[in-house]
Amino acid sequence: MPGCGRFGPIEENGGVRQVIAMTVDEYESIRLIDLEGLTQEECAERMNVARTTAQAIYNSARIKLAECLVNQKELNIEGGEYVLCEGNAGGCGMEPCRKNRCPNKIINGDGQK
Repeated sequence: MPGCGRFGPIEENGGVRQVIAMTVDEYESIRLIDLEGLTQEECAERMNVARTTAQAIYNSARIKLAECLVNQKELNIEGGEYVLCEGNAGGCGMEPCRKNRCPNKIINGDGQK
């Protein structure tokens, strides 16, 4: 999960903020591909989705980031369907557990298990 889920310009005059919502899986694709330097295929494997799905998620995230940066919109990271690790590597197949992410806890955009 991101350390902060809200990013954007500070409105000094009380103007109306325009907000773009990015899902947690879109955030994760940006983290894996742009920050960790993985290929889309490696990203897809880590996210347990098809490569074409990872590519679509990543492209959607990039468009949202560009919209926020160029048009000074707020970015909120929330929702989507994703899996978080509860700290044990059982079942994830990644030894050692990569950044404590394994399929032990399924959460949807409402935060429900």
